[in-house]
Amino acid sequence: MACCSFADICPDKDAVRSRGEEIFLASRGVGNGLRQVTLSTPEVHCAGCIAKIERALGDLQAVESARVNLSRRRVTVSWDSEKAQCPDFIGALARAGYSAHIVTDVSADESLSSFLVALAVAGFCSMNIMILSVSVWSGADPATRNAFHMISAGLALPAVFYSGRIFYASAWRALRSGQTNMDVPISVGIILAFILSLYDTFTGARHVYFDASVSLIFVLLAGRTLDQMMRGKVRSAIEDLQKLIPMGANVAHEDGTFSYTPLEEVQPGMRLLVRSGDRVPVDAVVHEGGTEIDSSLVSGESRWRSVDVGATLSAGVLNAGSPFLVVATKNAGDSFLAEMARMVDAAESARTNYRRVADRAAALYSPVVHSIAAITLAGWLYVSGDLHQAVTTAIAVLIITCPCALGLAVPMVQVVATRRLFERGIMVRDGSALERVCHARTVLFDKTGTLTLGLPQLVKAEQIPAGALGIATSLAQLSNHPVARAVADAGTRAGSKPEVFDSVDEIHGLGIEGRRHGQTYRLGRASWATNLPDFSRDFDGTASVLTRDDQILAVFEFEDVVRPGASELVQTLRAGGTSLGIVSGDNKRAVSRVANRLGIERYSAELLPADKVAAIRALQSSSDKVVMVGDGLNDAPALAAADVSIAPSTASDIGRNHADFIFLSDNLLAVRDIIETAKRANDLVRQNFGFAVAYNVVSIPFAIAGSVTPLAAAIAMSLSSVLVVCNSMRLASPIFRWEQWSGHPAVIS
Repeated sequence: MACCSFADICPDKDAVRSRGEEIFLASRGVGNGLRQVTLSTPEVHCAGCIAKIERALGDLQAVESARVNLSRRRVTVSWDSEKAQCPDFIGALARAGYSAHIVTDVSADESLSSFLVALAVAGFCSMNIMILSVSVWSGADPATRNAFHMISAGLALPAVFYSGRIFYASAWRALRSGQTNMDVPISVGIILAFILSLYDTFTGARHVYFDASVSLIFVLLAGRTLDQMMRGKVRSAIEDLQKLIPMGANVAHEDGTFSYTPLEEVQPGMRLLVRSGDRVPVDAVVHEGGTEIDSSLVSGESRWRSVDVGATLSAGVLNAGSPFLVVATKNAGDSFLAEMARMVDAAESARTNYRRVADRAAALYSPVVHSIAAITLAGWLYVSGDLHQAVTTAIAVLIITCPCALGLAVPMVQVVATRRLFERGIMVRDGSALERVCHARTVLFDKTGTLTLGLPQLVKAEQIPAGALGIATSLAQLSNHPVARAVADAGTRAGSKPEVFDSVDEIHGLGIEGRRHGQTYRLGRASWATNLPDFSRDFDGTASVLTRDDQILAVFEFEDVVRPGASELVQTLRAGGTSLGIVSGDNKRAVSRVANRLGIERYSAELLPADKVAAIRALQSSSDKVVMVGDGLNDAPALAAADVSIAPSTASDIGRNHADFIFLSDNLLAVRDIIETAKRANDLVRQNFGFAVAYNVVSIPFAIAGSVTPLAAAIAMSLSSVLVVCNSMRLASPIFRWEQWSGHPAVIS
């Protein structure tokens, strides 16, 4: 990711003011007087860095929150613009030992290439030094041995001074700011091993440690390069999707001409031409024309679907049919795709209880490991009086105790889990919800738009007289009302004969009226169609009638279309002992139909938003954790009150803003995917923690006892980090199945 760099940090007030103005312009408002900006922090690489950066920014006046995204090496800062126009974030980070820049979305991060070059240099030097060391170990004569030691010293120089600079620079920034980090003991270990080897070379000692110092650099760089590659891999989905969005859009003008406009200049209300094979550049509504779209990259839905005037489209969907015009509803920065990218960043930066534990442990690392190394050095000097052996043992302690595995235990799993859910069409807005959902024992659903698609479907169509169905179909085809569309679809499927009317009028909120051969036909509400205000037939809003001159010809009953996967989800959750319920504002008859169809015994109907919140609070008061799945404006308070909230992408804006997870497809099995992935992630985090703790408990005593050489310590420490990364990547493997490893189905327990 390319960045806009600032001038060198200096105490000059004009420079600070200019820096603040630039950051303010790059920030965006998030409501309630808060502004938010994302800065690139290329030197962040461990949990200790995260804690220092967040603490340095959190101490600034008006800062509400600071969250570091380790995988992207970015920090997102929110502050109260009413208290301060823009605090000096850059200066605060510089004082903490980290450079920072404003992020611009133009090109890729080049840090991986620098790691690969440094790794290649260290690998070449390490390989040749090891070949020479074999001859020494095989019993070379003193003259040959000393010559090989001198050659090894020359080979070690580029590795130590070029490849090792990555660790030295990080360590120096920390020390210069009066702090320390994980790279300080690593740098000390490398330099001490190299200096000790030079001393032994010039004094004619039998053994030197050039192979140890250079191999240490190589193995450490290999671990960090692998970590960098893994992080890049798990982030590639969002970035690949963003690359498919065009750099501009064809704006339609009033005179019928078109002009290609940069995407950042596209504003809501502009008319845009989307040609065949192009992707919709911003969130928009179809203004003119109809076509078929492929939304697989956005929603995961593989089937093409037809869209017509008035259809809402998200940025990124592909026009697979004819050219059409759309009206932009949002600019590029506020589009659904941009919102998804921000959700991924927020999810990876979230703080779970596990991550807080790892952060605290990493913060204690430096003082503890330095103390242990100093005590080891003093102890060996006291016991043996051998400075050479004491320094060698202290070096091994410095290296082997690096808690890189502990620092990676949580964030790697969180990043992989976010990527896995994204590939299944599920966005994670709050990464901590992955931990919370594992402890929930109750799932509550809204009905309309959640358990159902909010699309009425005609039932018992075969019982309606063919003539009446034909008349109703002819009337309904002239309306876009969902109920009318359901009647028209049923009639079309039944092959009803169309009827011709002299005139047809649609009365908003009531129904459709047609005149034919001097007779008046009405299709709609019973009280209006029969012209009897006191009509008492119990339709509960789930039926319409067809009349001819106020005489009933047919009754049309409807039920909402149940979401795909709803029945399977209910069965799976119930099999795991999860308590299920429906909390809906719809009428009791409609709710009971859906509940009985899905086999959900507990349901409440005709609830106000406050009633839904009260139902959730009642469950929480008995120490129950509640998952709420809802979509509407009236569900927003309940989504906010629940321990975990899930919403479809079709939910209202306020509903999506209160959801922890958003699923993009119509299939409700996305809820099962969330639970399955969360439980697997939870197990992997525990495994990583267990391994990291066990590694340190076992390795430190051996290092203190002098049983581990610096080379063995480097290999052990790096392998522990690689193992944690590989264990985390199992979450993304299709071979790894939750049921096979846990012995029970993937449900809340």
